[in-house]
Amino acid sequence: MNARRAVRWTLQHGLARRVLTRAARQGDPQALLIMDADTRAHPYALHDTVRAAGPLLRGRLSWVSTNHAACKEVLRSDDFRTGPPETPLSGLVARLAEWSAGQHVLHPVEPPSLLAVDGEQHARYRRLVSRVFSARAVEALRGDVTHTAGRLLDELAASTTSEVDLVERYATLLPLTVISDILGVPEADRPQVLTFGAGAAPSLDVGLSWSEFSHVDTSLRAFDAWLGTHLQRLRENPGTDLLSQLVVATDDGRRLSEDELRATAGLLLAAGFETTVNLIGSGTELLLRHPDQLARLRAEPERWGNAVEEVLRHESPVQVTARVAVRDTSVQGVAVRKGHLVATMLAGANRDPAVFTDPHVFDVDRANAREHLSFSAGRHFCLGAALARIEGEVGLRALFERFPDLALAPGAQRRPTRVLRGWERLPVRLGTLVG
Repeated sequence: MNARRAVRWTLQHGLARRVLTRAARQGDPQALLIMDADTRAHPYALHDTVRAAGPLLRGRLSWVSTNHAACKEVLRSDDFRTGPPETPLSGLVARLAEWSAGQHVLHPVEPPSLLAVDGEQHARYRRLVSRVFSARAVEALRGDVTHTAGRLLDELAASTTSEVDLVERYATLLPLTVISDILGVPEADRPQVLTFGAGAAPSLDVGLSWSEFSHVDTSLRAFDAWLGTHLQRLRENPGTDLLSQLVVATDDGRRLSEDELRATAGLLLAAGFETTVNLIGSGTELLLRHPDQLARLRAEPERWGNAVEEVLRHESPVQVTARVAVRDTSVQGVAVRKGHLVATMLAGANRDPAVFTDPHVFDVDRANAREHLSFSAGRHFCLGAALARIEGEVGLRALFERFPDLALAPGAQRRPTRVLRGWERLPVRLGTLVG
């Protein structure tokens, strides 16, 4: 297993890591955003540099863009698809790749994941699940989200200490509980699912170290095994949850295959809480660092919905997504050849001054905050966007209403991931309790 894993790491990450490390030393912007921890922690000045170079900048591995118009065009264009470039393997490399694969384990950025397929296959998956995540269906869940937030805040209020890690005790538990209810995950299994999610989160990244890759690989395999058991349990004792419906659902008489079912279920479960954790954590930290903005929301609570959009714009939970050109094309006048990769830096596009006035300023009154690209765009627009918005609005508003004297405490720590941005730890002092 270790030998196979070592070969997989070399082919998938090790070679790229070596190239990126050298490129970062030479100042390549894309490599710095991937390999340099300080740049990842404070990426926005480099985003500005990339934008100043034009709509697209040629990086060491791909084209890169922080231009809002260019990113939006790529994400919406039929000239691009998801997934990595199709580079045929041959000879020894092909044989090593086949040997190292071993037992197939589903991966969030490999087919048949929704994130990695296009065309009719992608449309069929979305048709089967989109009705559950429509704006109307999700709005009906607002009461459940409010109840869950209230229960979690009651537990915080009963805490024996005035200082807690908000990520562990609230920002994680709210979306995890909601998506677990939607997908029929038993309460006893939820801590395990949380562990799987945290371990698998770096699977979206490129250039992982050997230790990072090993931990991700172990987490994905454990998650896949649990998911198989969970789906079998639902086959034997179906409920009213979405996964029970997906097990028997058909589209034009066709059911999801076992791999398709696992890939869809796994992605819905992991994506259903991972990014919202970042939204709630970042929103809390931003509002505590900008008390004038928090005062604005307390005076006019109807602005909470727009405040969530501004949090999403200012601190995008997903920093980057990529597309591959399926034919020779152009983006904002820049020629892109077939097979070339374009990395759309969503976080940079969300601070494009051509769209957002004073883009580095956090402003809950921003009239066009909703024009952010944090949920992507086009046919791969995030299925869970409506749910994330409600969880962010309800979760943040309830937190600050229950604990009006909430304050940051020392020890905050960012997640080490490249694609996902948020807080791994966010210690806070609860202060005075209301209600």
